[in-house]
Amino acid sequence: MNSKQIISLLPYQDPFLFVDDLTEISSKGITGHYTFKKETHFYKGHFKNNPITPGVILTECMAQIGLVCLGIYILKDEFVENTNPKIALTSSQVDFFLPVYPGEKVTVVSEKEVFRFNKLKCNVKMYNEKGDLICRGKISGMIKA
Repeated sequence: MNSKQIISLLPYQDPFLFVDDLTEISSKGITGHYTFKKETHFYKGHFKNNPITPGVILTECMAQIGLVCLGIYILKDEFVENTNPKIALTSSQVDFFLPVYPGEKVTVVSEKEVFRFNKLKCNVKMYNEKGDLICRGKISGMIKA
């Protein structure tokens, strides 16, 4: 299963799709990228005259790439084209270190900690284009085909 196939199975669409591409994919982990569009609606109010990407959106981006895309890849034999995965985020613990500004490209790197009984737990990190750590944490969820 390649990057394009995985992204096509995601149950998200614009404006709530936070995956542009996946560059490394294995059953042990995944790496992907997303560029936050300058015209995205939440920048108008977060924060006044100093727009930054909300932490909940950064967490969602990390979950989409680091958990959902990886889960689809791990369960690839159970998926057929146009199948929508059933996903439930069960927990996240994320620490934030740097802001993400409109137009900024981020890289998400996820390493599988455990996958058992359709529950996936990952260690996920997000970096900016300079390679600086933006945030990191553990994200868990249930994924079924």
